[in-house]
Amino acid sequence: MEQIELIKPGPKPKKEDGSDDQRRRVDPPTAPKHPGLKPHIHKPGEKR
Repeated sequence: MEQIELIKPGPKPKKEDGSDDQRRRVDPPTAPKHPGLKPHIHKPGEKR
């Protein structure tokens, strides 16, 4: 029989510079409190 491992919720991971990683979903009622992410601009010749 296979053992199923559950994903534990935990603190947000930190980026290399020590700030919080912002790649998380935000519920619509709390969206005004959270700033948006910077747009990602692709370099010429880079695949999307």
